[in-house]
Amino acid sequence: MKFKTLQLIFATVITFSLALSGCTASNSSDAADTSASQTSSAGGQTAAVAEAAYPLTIKHAFGETVIKSKPQRIATISWGNQDLPLALGVVPVGISKANYGVTDNSGLLPWTLEKFKELGVTAPVLFDDVAGLNFEAVSDVRPDVILAAYSGITQEEYNLLSEIAPVVAYPTQPWQTLWRDQIVLDAAGMGMKAEGEALVGKLETLIEERTDKYPQIAGKTAAFFYFTPTDLSKFYVYLPSDPRAAYLADLGMKAPESVTKLASESTSFALEISAENVDILEDIDIIITYGNDKLLGAMQADALVGTIPAVKRGSVVVIEDGTPLAASGTPSSLSIPATLDDYLRIIGEAADKVK
Repeated sequence: MKFKTLQLIFATVITFSLALSGCTASNSSDAADTSASQTSSAGGQTAAVAEAAYPLTIKHAFGETVIKSKPQRIATISWGNQDLPLALGVVPVGISKANYGVTDNSGLLPWTLEKFKELGVTAPVLFDDVAGLNFEAVSDVRPDVILAAYSGITQEEYNLLSEIAPVVAYPTQPWQTLWRDQIVLDAAGMGMKAEGEALVGKLETLIEERTDKYPQIAGKTAAFFYFTPTDLSKFYVYLPSDPRAAYLADLGMKAPESVTKLASESTSFALEISAENVDILEDIDIIITYGNDKLLGAMQADALVGTIPAVKRGSVVVIEDGTPLAASGTPSSLSIPATLDDYLRIIGEAADKVK
């Protein structure tokens, strides 16, 4: 069988820019200075929580990070990390600019933008990730800690960032930190682990309440893919270690045995599959993918991809590429409550087609 393990290069292949790890300076330093230590009981958390004991040690893929005292100036890089401090009522001094799913010129996904405004900040400092990490820009905001629990930073980048401030890196593999771990790790780096754990519990309750309204989804096998309509000779499947795929399990679905088997042979977050091997995907009830209104028709018309049972019956969730909903497929503490209902609705429509 023709399968190809994907490393960070996958992010550029599929246009969904997951490899977010760069920064450029903004002129909004005043906003950063005045908002650095704003806190509240946002996200339903209460002020009555135990203070973290310092020095604080956080273990991750590159070893250990020691934080000597409670950080006041929080910087975040890469995807989704900025949403955690915001959800806890803390305004970061600088964050990565969103380069996918943004439909205006703000550089922010709508739930992030809304939270900044709620906390009184209209011009946050944004780091531009497209050109790669701009260490000078990160240094310019004078962070006490840099949150990167979900990221793809390298050892060299981690070392350079660590010269600026302590870094909270991913636990094991790049781009494979699931949303619960992202929240708890980033919150721990802020000295707010208890608040982060409480937020996880609140989001789990929300997900359970909303998924109960879609019983047709429960127990269905589902997998997240990336197809290119102009070239269906190969496509990509996200493995259970990827946040997109893992999120489907949170919504009551199961990873197909075919995908689980592929995952056992790889440490990557996704694999390339040749269309010659579509027969292995017969156990998938629902396919989720990025695309447009022409994608499903192209898939059904294809001599090989069109033979996949889920494609034949149309139990395919096509999330319009480049939209906020597409961006929310990789969940964060703010995107989950913002888009959960819309996500469940379109998945429920696909589940209705499974007999």
